[in-house]
Amino acid sequence: MAKVRGAVVVDIEACKGCGLCVVACPHQVLAQNKQVNSRGYHYSFMEHAENCIGCSNCAVVCPDTCITVYRVKSEKTV
Repeated sequence: MAKVRGAVVVDIEACKGCGLCVVACPHQVLAQNKQVNSRGYHYSFMEHAENCIGCSNCAVVCPDTCITVYRVKSEKTV
């Protein structure tokens, strides 16, 4: 049985660090980076990438549409 894994790509320069995606993630994948982008905002990043299921909640709530979510089926190892 294949397991779905997700990957979140954040446009770092477009992110304003509102944190809505962090709150919307049901698996605590995202966090605010301590570093800032060129505009001075703490942007979001995948802190726990292994937990991502590709649900796209983060992309849906992003007011600046700077998040893209990819879903990949991987073989389940037993």
